[in-house]
Amino acid sequence: MPSSRTEQLLNRLRMRQIALLLAIDEFRTLHAAAQRLGMTQPAASKMLHELEAALGETLFDRVGRGLMLNPAGQAVLNTFRGMRNSMAVLSRELDELRLGSSGKLRVGSITAAAPTTLSAAMIRLKEDYPLLSIELNVDTSDRLIELLRDGRLDVVIGRMPDRASAANRDCVFTPIGEEALSVVAGCEHPLAKLPARRALDFAELLVYPWIVQLHGSPLREIIEQEFRSHHAALPRGLVETSSFLTAADLVARSRMIAIIPQSMATHFARHNLLRILPYRLTHTLSSWGSLVFHDRHINPVMRRFLDLMHTGDSA
Repeated sequence: MPSSRTEQLLNRLRMRQIALLLAIDEFRTLHAAAQRLGMTQPAASKMLHELEAALGETLFDRVGRGLMLNPAGQAVLNTFRGMRNSMAVLSRELDELRLGSSGKLRVGSITAAAPTTLSAAMIRLKEDYPLLSIELNVDTSDRLIELLRDGRLDVVIGRMPDRASAANRDCVFTPIGEEALSVVAGCEHPLAKLPARRALDFAELLVYPWIVQLHGSPLREIIEQEFRSHHAALPRGLVETSSFLTAADLVARSRMIAIIPQSMATHFARHNLLRILPYRLTHTLSSWGSLVFHDRHINPVMRRFLDLMHTGDSA
């Protein structure tokens, strides 16, 4: 049962006020937000005061000529973002129902999940919903979570973002699996020709150029931690890419080395495209799982997809 406070807010809040707060957060000034919404600044100022009165909280601190969200404002903004994204989802679902389709599921996934658990879940989902359209975006967790937050993805299969960030507090993470990593080199690489039973020292890896993930990705942090634990600086002349396929192709054609998910490394090694080097990483990645926002609408298709990802099947 909704509380009297909740009912009061539902009666007093207006969609125009929600749009105004979102615009202020985007443009940082009341003047620019008012222009975006086709309002005069005095009208926008009055609307903002009415919103704060309805909530019983001041939402912004003035910084120079701009406005900065305070903690109460950030909490309200997180909720309003979720409302906007839920409305976007509702709009798409209504359009798809008019067209007579089963809708569209937009999934973001890290590479580790794509060739195994995710593929199986998508196949089962298409068996249940043959007319369902699925859009799959494979990238790093940090980039995918931004797309999820902006409403451009329905669900992310990745790693939990920084829980300390206020913007991530409404993100619900449910673990699915672990991701092992492998150091790889080309089949003709000097390190690949050493006796298989001899474990490599980290210093031996430093002799060769490296391919690493972009800044901000969890794997890049693991690589940097590995270097720090051996009191070594990252080599000069790095090749930086978010694409594991590009990294694997470069490794196969050169004397460069890289760290990629073990599932991919095993596949490439089985087909004699790469070699897994006998080096054990000191650090490992955190668990990966499903990421949704707690106030985001979950329709039956998305619920079925999550069930398949977490259990492999669902009644």
